[in-house]
Amino acid sequence: MVNAQPFSIVVAQTTSSEETKRCAAALARLLRGTEVIALDGDLGAGKTHFTQGLAQGLGIKRSVTSPTFNVLVVYDEGRIPLYHFDLYRLEKPEELDDIAFAEYVDSPGISCIEWASKFPEKLPDERLEVFLEVAAEDRRERVIKARAFGIAAHELLICWRRQLAEGFVAKADANAKAEVGVAGALEPDNAVGMDAEACVGSAETDEPIETNGATETNRSSDIAVDTEAVANTEVAIDAGVVVDAESGIDTGTGSFVLAFDTANEMISIGLGKLDRKNKRIVHIASQEVGAFRASNEKLVPEIAALFEKLNISREQIACVVCGRGPGSFTGVRICLATAKGLAIGLGVALFGVSTADSQAWQLWLDGVRGPVLVLGDAMRKEIYPVRFELTDEGVTRLNADMVIKAEAIGEWLGSAERDCLITGDALKKYEELCQEVGTLTNSSCWYPQGRGLLRAAQDAWKQGVFDPDNKTLGNPCTLLPVYTRLSDAEEHERIRFAKQSDADSQTKNILLEQKDLETGVQGEAPHSVIRYQPLENVWAESVAALEQQVMGSDAWSASQIIDELPRADRTWWAAYRVSNPQKRTVDPREDVLVGYAGGWIVDGQVQILKIASSPECRRMGIARELITRVALDARDLGAREMTLEVRVSNKGAHAFYEQLGLKNIGKRPRYYSDKEDAFIYTGPLPIAEHDVAGMDLRINAAATKIETTGTTPSELILAIESSCDETAVALIDGDGTILSDVVASQIDFHSRFGGVVPEIASRKHIEAIGGVVEECLAQTSAKVGQVLSWHNLSAVAVTYAPGLVGALVVGMAFAKGLAWAIDVPLIGVNHLEGHLYANKIAHADIKPPMVVSLVSGGHTMLVHVKDWGSYETMGTTLDDAVGEAFDKVAKAMGLGYPGGPIISKLAAKGNPKAVRFPRALMHSGDLQFSLSGLKTSVMTYLQKERAAGREPNQCDVAASFQAAVVDVQVAKARTALEQTGAKEFCLGGGVAANPALRKAYEEMCDELGVRLTMPPLSACTDNAAMIALVALDRFQEGKFFSLSCDVKAHVSLDEPY
Repeated sequence: MVNAQPFSIVVAQTTSSEETKRCAAALARLLRGTEVIALDGDLGAGKTHFTQGLAQGLGIKRSVTSPTFNVLVVYDEGRIPLYHFDLYRLEKPEELDDIAFAEYVDSPGISCIEWASKFPEKLPDERLEVFLEVAAEDRRERVIKARAFGIAAHELLICWRRQLAEGFVAKADANAKAEVGVAGALEPDNAVGMDAEACVGSAETDEPIETNGATETNRSSDIAVDTEAVANTEVAIDAGVVVDAESGIDTGTGSFVLAFDTANEMISIGLGKLDRKNKRIVHIASQEVGAFRASNEKLVPEIAALFEKLNISREQIACVVCGRGPGSFTGVRICLATAKGLAIGLGVALFGVSTADSQAWQLWLDGVRGPVLVLGDAMRKEIYPVRFELTDEGVTRLNADMVIKAEAIGEWLGSAERDCLITGDALKKYEELCQEVGTLTNSSCWYPQGRGLLRAAQDAWKQGVFDPDNKTLGNPCTLLPVYTRLSDAEEHERIRFAKQSDADSQTKNILLEQKDLETGVQGEAPHSVIRYQPLENVWAESVAALEQQVMGSDAWSASQIIDELPRADRTWWAAYRVSNPQKRTVDPREDVLVGYAGGWIVDGQVQILKIASSPECRRMGIARELITRVALDARDLGAREMTLEVRVSNKGAHAFYEQLGLKNIGKRPRYYSDKEDAFIYTGPLPIAEHDVAGMDLRINAAATKIETTGTTPSELILAIESSCDETAVALIDGDGTILSDVVASQIDFHSRFGGVVPEIASRKHIEAIGGVVEECLAQTSAKVGQVLSWHNLSAVAVTYAPGLVGALVVGMAFAKGLAWAIDVPLIGVNHLEGHLYANKIAHADIKPPMVVSLVSGGHTMLVHVKDWGSYETMGTTLDDAVGEAFDKVAKAMGLGYPGGPIISKLAAKGNPKAVRFPRALMHSGDLQFSLSGLKTSVMTYLQKERAAGREPNQCDVAASFQAAVVDVQVAKARTALEQTGAKEFCLGGGVAANPALRKAYEEMCDELGVRLTMPPLSACTDNAAMIALVALDRFQEGKFFSLSCDVKAHVSLDEPY
C-alpha cells in the first residue's frame, strides 16, 4: 500500500539542458492523460527546458517556449494534449479563472504549470510537484526533485525514478559522455515500498478502445468512456409515422425542425415534423454521438450525414432548435454559433431550449413520473442542479438555473426531496456522492437526446415562446447561452470591489475627507471624461451623498450600499468623472462619482433598485449608459425584462423610460416615504443603444471605394475573423474588391482588466457574430444596388488559427453552419497570413519577394514572403511580443489598455534619450527578438525612481522605451532585407500603427532604396478584409477545408495548409 502523504525524491542530477529534457521525456512516456505536473525551481534552472522535454516525449514537434502572452499555450498535436501554463506574471489567484485554469486542469490532457507554487490553493489534490535547483557547488548542475500528492502520483513518481535508474533515458548524442545521474536514495523518512507491478506501463502500449466509430485512448479508469452512454450511434427512425394531410403535418418545404445540443461530451441531434394545426412536433429521427471534446469537428458532418441518410433537403427545414446549456462553456458556444450560422443561412427562425429541460422531457417520454433532479457538470467541483416535477400533464421546472458546489447537493436538496430520480452528466464524476440523496438513472440517460430536445421545443410552442414561422420571435442574432454567472474575471472583480479590510476602511476615510460629501461632485478637471465601471464599496459614501441630494427621504445609507455589493443576484455600475483619461481605473483621490445604478436579477427580470446622476452632469447620457450596463449584466444572467418604479410627479423620468421602450403598466399607491404614488414601468431590456451586443461597429474602414453598379458581383466570398477580441466580417468579390467590412470591437469590455480576458472575448463573439454578419451583407447590398441573399455567396471563409481557442471556435462553428446551410465550400485562413495580405489593402499591386515585419500583441516576427503562400519565418521573439511589452509597460506606469496608443502619445512629448534602456539581441548576428529584458528594465527603473521619492517623467520613460523597441526592430529588418535582397518591405499587425515605428521604417527604406508598403491604420488591427483577400486566392486555387476541421491555438506560418 503506497503512503498517501506527499514525499520528496531526488530524481536526478543533470549537467546540461539536453539531459534535463531527456529526464522529462522519460516522465512523458509514463503519462496517461490526466496528470498535473506542478513545476517550480530557481530562476534559470531550466523549467522551460523541462517542459520542452515533456513535449518531446509526448510526440509534440512544435517548438515550446514560455507562454507569456496568454499565460497558457495548448499543444494538441501529440499523443496527449499538453496544457503549458506559466504563472510567473500573474499577481492574484483570481486571474487564473480568466483563462479557465480549473477547466483545463480537470480536462483530459497533461497540465504542466510553471511557477505553480505562486497559487498552491488553486492546485488539484492529485499532482506531481517537480523542483529544479541550481547546485551550489557547480552552477552548471541541476538537481531535479519531485514530490507526489495522491496515490496515482506516488506510483508515477516511483516509476519515473525507476525508468531513469534502469537507463531508459535516451541520449540525444551517441557520443555524449555525461549520463543523467539518478539519486540513489529517497530523502529521510520517506521510504516507500513498491513492487515492479506498481509501475504503470507506457501509455504508448495502451490498447485503443472503439467508441462510436472514433478511437479514444483508454488512458485511465477515471476518464474511461462510458460505452452505454454513447452506444446508440445509429439513426433511429420512428416506425409507423403516417403523413395525413388532414392532420396538419406538413411534408414540403419548411416542414421539419432540426434540433441539436453539444453542452457536454455528447452530440445529440433530433429531427421532427411540424404539426402546425395542433402545435405538435412529431419525432422522426434522433442520433447521439460521443464527442469527447470534438463537438466542433463532428457536429455539422453528423447533421449532414443524417439528412443524407433520410434523403431530406436543407430547404425542408422550417426552423432550428439548439440547446442553450447550462453545460461546458465551449460546448454550448459551439452549439449556438453553429445554430446561428445554420438559421441565418437558411433564413429561418432559431430557438433555444434548456439542456436540463430537454433531459427532463426525455425522462417524461420514457414514462418517468414524480420528482426528478438533473445535475449538469459545471467543472471546478461544481454542478448545475435543476429540480422538476413530472406528471401525466407534463414537466414543471421547480428552480431557476444556478451553480453550487457538488459537495453541497445534499444540503441544497434537503431531506424532503431525497427520494427523487437523479440524472445528468455530473453523475460521471459524482455518482457516489449522489447515491446518498436519490435514485440514479442508468448512464444512458445522463446526456441530452434528440427526442427530448424536440419535446422541450413543443412545450415552448404551447407556452407561446416558440413559433416556427416567427423570425422575429426566433431572431438568430439575439439568442444567448444559459449563463449562471458573469465571467470569472467579472465575478472576481466584484468580489474584490465588495471586500473591505480595516486598512481599506482607513484609506477610504482619508480619501473621502478630501471629497465634497455635500454634493458628491467636485469641480470639473480640465479634459475630464466619464468612465463607467462596477461600483466599489470605497465609493459608498459618495453614493450616499448623491442619494441624499437627489432622492431626499428615500435615500439609502452607505451601509445599505455596502451590503448590496457582494450579493450574487445584484449588479451595480457607476459613472465617474476622471481627471486622467489615460489611467485604467478610477482613483478616489482624483476622480469623482457622478452617477450610479443597481439592479436585482430574479425570475427572468431585472428590478432597477436605484439609478441617479449628478444634476451637474444631466443630459450627458449617463443614466442611459448606466441602465444599459446593468441590463447587459442582467441579460447574461438570464433576464429578459426590466421593471422599475418612478414617482408619478417625475414627468422627465417618465419620458426617459418610455424612450427606452418601457411601458407604464400600473400604479403602486403611497409607495414612497412621503406617501406619493409610483408608476410601474416594465419592458424588454434596453440594450440596443450600441450597434451590436453593446459594441459600436466600425463599418467599411477597409472597404474599396466603388460606384454603385446595380449588378450582382461574381464569386462573392464572406470572410469571418474572431481570433481575439474583434468580431469582424467582410465580403469580397472575384476581382478582389472589398465590398464591405464590419468590425465590432470588444476593447471597452476588456480595458478595465488590463488585457484581453478569453472568456469575455468568447461570450462577446457569440453575442455579436449574427448581427455583424447581417450588417455586412446589408452594407454590400447597398453598395452594389442589389438586394443580396446568402445564396449569392460562392464560399465562406474563416480564421482557423492562431488565436484564442474560445474565440476561434465561435467564428469557425458559425462559418461551418452557414457553409452547410447554403451548400458552399468552407475556406480556412491562417490569421498571420491575413496580416501579410493586409498590405494589399493599401497597394493591391504588391508582389513577392518581400520582407514583412509582423508586430502585434501576440507576435513579433520577420517573414520572407517568397511568393503568396510560400513563407519563411526568419526571426521571431524568444519571449514577449512587442505589443505585449507595450501593454505591460503601460500597466507598470499605471496607464490604460491597450498600452500601445497611450505609450505612443506620451512618447511624442518625451525625450527618447532620457533613459538608456537595453537593446536586447541588437548585435546577436541572427534575427531573433527578446523583449522581456527591456520590459524588466523599465519596471526596475520605475521602482527605483519611486523608491527614491521621485515620480518618473512618464513622457521620457515612454519615449525611451519606444526608442529601444524601434531601434531593434529596424536593425533586424535591415539585416533581413540585406540577406534576402528583397526590394519590398511591408508591415502587419496592430503595432504597425505606431507612428514612430512607421517613420523609422520609412527612413530605413529610403536609405536602402526599398519600396515600403504599410497597411492603412484601420487594417493594422484585426479585421476580416485581410482574411477575405487570402480566401480569394485559396478559392481560386480550390483549397477548401472539410466540415470536420477544427481551430488551432498555434500554427506555423511556414507550413502550407
